[in-house]
Amino acid sequence: MATKTLAAGTGFVVFWSCGFIGARWGTQYTNAFDLLAWRFMLAGAIAALVLAYRRPRISRRDLVTQVWMAVLTQFVYLGLIFTGIDHGITAGATALIGSLQPLLIATVAGPLLGERVSRRQWIGLVLGLAGVGLVVADDLGAGHGSPLLFLVPIGGLLGLVAGTCMERQRKPSTSSLDALAVQSLVSAVLFTALATATNRLTVPEQPGFYGAVVWLVLLATGGGWGLYLVNLKLSGATRISSLLYLVPPTTMVFAFLLFHETIGVLAVGGMLVCGLAVVLIRVGEQVRCGDGGPPVAGPARSTGLARVHRGATSSE
Repeated sequence: MATKTLAAGTGFVVFWSCGFIGARWGTQYTNAFDLLAWRFMLAGAIAALVLAYRRPRISRRDLVTQVWMAVLTQFVYLGLIFTGIDHGITAGATALIGSLQPLLIATVAGPLLGERVSRRQWIGLVLGLAGVGLVVADDLGAGHGSPLLFLVPIGGLLGLVAGTCMERQRKPSTSSLDALAVQSLVSAVLFTALATATNRLTVPEQPGFYGAVVWLVLLATGGGWGLYLVNLKLSGATRISSLLYLVPPTTMVFAFLLFHETIGVLAVGGMLVCGLAVVLIRVGEQVRCGDGGPPVAGPARSTGLARVHRGATSSE
C-alpha cells in the first residue's frame, strides 16, 4: 500500500504540473482563449460521450451548482491562469500562485464556513504569501511582466477559492465523474463563445499546437484529475492538499528543461519558504485529526485543509 500511495502521489504531482507546461507550450502558437477553446472542445466532446453512456440523474439544483463551478473554477480560474502565462509570467510562478488555494481555503474562507483555524495555520498563510512574494520578485527581476500583471493569476486563484467555497456550502450529490463532464461541457461553450466573440478563435496550422491540446486533455485533465481521485481515496484530502505544494518546483524543473526558463535564487528561496508553510500546516493537521478524517477532539468537523479539495475539481 505504501508503494501504491507513493506512486499515486508522485504521478499526481507530475500530471498536475503538466497543466502549466501545456499552457506554456500552447500559448507559443496562439492566444490563451483560443487554446482553452480547443482544449475544452475536445474535452467537451469526450464529456458528452461519457454523459450519454452513463445517463446520470442530476437534480436542477446540482446542475446549477455544476454550471457555476464551471464558471468559477474553469472559466475564471483557467482563463486568468492561462492569460498570465500568455503574457509572460513563467509557468513555475503561476503554479506557485495557484498552489496557495488550499491554504487560502483553510485560513481565510474557513472562518466564513464555520471551520476552526489554528494559530499555526495563520502563520502558514503568512509564510506562504511571503514565499509567493519571493518568487514574484524573482520573476520581476528577470523582466517577466509588470507587477500589476501578477494580479491576473491571483484573480484566477480567487475564482477557484470562490468555487470551492460554493461547492462546500451547497454540497451537490453529483458524482465526481459526472460533475467533471458537465463542467467540461459548460466550459467548452464559454471558452468557444468568448474566443469567437473576441475574434480570437483560429485554426492554427502548426502541429505543435494540437500536440499541446492533446497534452492538456489527456495529461492535465485525464491524468491530473484521475490521479487526484485516486489519491483522495488512498490518502484523504489533507494529504492531497499538501501534494499541491510540490507542483510549483516540479513545474519549474519541467519549464527549465523544456523551455529554458531560469530558476533564480529568490525563486528557490520562495519555494523553501512555501515548503516550511506546508510543514506547519501538516503538523497542525496531524495533531488534531487523521488524514481527511474528523478531529480527535472538539467539534465534529474537519479543519480547513482536511476538507479543502472536494470542490476544486479542475486541473490545469
